[in-house]
Amino acid sequence: MQAAFFADEEIDGQELFAQSIPDVLSVEDETDTIAELPDLIGLALEQNPRLAQVGWAVDVARGRALQAGLYPNPVFAVTGNEISDRTGPGGIWSTFGEQEFVTAHKLGLSRAAALKEVDQATLAVISERYVIFTEVRRAFFEAVTLQQRAEILTELVGLAEQSVRNAQQLLEAKEGAVLDVVQFEVDLERYRADLEATQQALPAAYRKVAASVGVDELTIRHLVGTLDLPLPEYELDPIRLYVLGIHPDIRSAQVGVERARLVLRRAEVEPIPNVTVGAGYTYQGQNRSNDWDIGVSVPIPTWDRNQGNIFAARAQVSEAVRQIGRVENELVDRLATSFSAYAAARARAVRYRDLIVPKAQQTYSLSLKAYQGGQFQYLRVLEAQRAVVEAKLELVRSLGDMWEAASVIAGLMLEDQWPPTSETPQPERNDP
Repeated sequence: MQAAFFADEEIDGQELFAQSIPDVLSVEDETDTIAELPDLIGLALEQNPRLAQVGWAVDVARGRALQAGLYPNPVFAVTGNEISDRTGPGGIWSTFGEQEFVTAHKLGLSRAAALKEVDQATLAVISERYVIFTEVRRAFFEAVTLQQRAEILTELVGLAEQSVRNAQQLLEAKEGAVLDVVQFEVDLERYRADLEATQQALPAAYRKVAASVGVDELTIRHLVGTLDLPLPEYELDPIRLYVLGIHPDIRSAQVGVERARLVLRRAEVEPIPNVTVGAGYTYQGQNRSNDWDIGVSVPIPTWDRNQGNIFAARAQVSEAVRQIGRVENELVDRLATSFSAYAAARARAVRYRDLIVPKAQQTYSLSLKAYQGGQFQYLRVLEAQRAVVEAKLELVRSLGDMWEAASVIAGLMLEDQWPPTSETPQPERNDP
């Protein structure tokens, strides 16, 4: 069995995403469960509890914004005094109502500040969406890399077993050496150990995929995917500018500054007193009189002029401004780290794909021809054949590292249809 790399067959992400998820993913099916990346992304969007949690946070913020702008309720009171008094059995009855009138646009400022929290909560939903995308994609490519590694190691173990058998036959025919047999046996055990370790790691990798999707009971026994996709072209500086221009975390920090300034303004107008107006009616049973009452009350900001809250609000404005820079630095750090890993792995993968694997295959072909012409021993042919498989094994490792790092970059760039295929249109991006 020969492993296939950089084949012409491609996967249509749109078509796969349109497939019915329950037909592909099952938690009870006894047969092998096969999962593809678009299906996993779709399932995460539907069932990941983290997305639901940030979605509820938006509703909470909307409720608070609604409450922040509501006008105070009027107050109505009824009191009775001197009931059953001998001089006036009817007593004295009073009714009184009052309404507080909010001044200085305080309710509008409170609601405006609360609506900024709604904006931040909405941006958090967008941010969490792509964080989940990144986790699913990284886990997917990690598991696919292990699958392909297991396939190549299985092939390599077969070749090593063949090498041991041929070396033993040559030794029995007194045409080989014990050293060759021992060396091939050592290689065989090493490849078997690598294969066993890879096979042992696969169930945990599948469980990691399920956890990233957010469905713990999801059973995955095989992933449909390939590392043989068009290698994305990324350049650090244009991507950095693009991410800094569109990432929701930065916009959320900017909204945080707007909210902090509204909170400061709200604190500054707090000392302006609200006016409470009341009116009442009193009936006195003693003299059977009807009396009307009216009142106006205004608090005088003598000692408490909200100085402490104003001081704190000003500090929060400064903190919010600095938060923008902190978020930008964190995003650039994540991008630079991922880009460094991506660029190194991509360069290694390209070299293996374009140079090392073809050279190893050429060496194998020449060794086979030389053996057929009686110039080489067969063991030299087997060694050349194993070199081809080992080069492919290293190519898979490099591609896996590249796609995991590229998954982080795609998440920072808010990519939905990713990874790209040759049929995927690439949007044009202008630097902000």
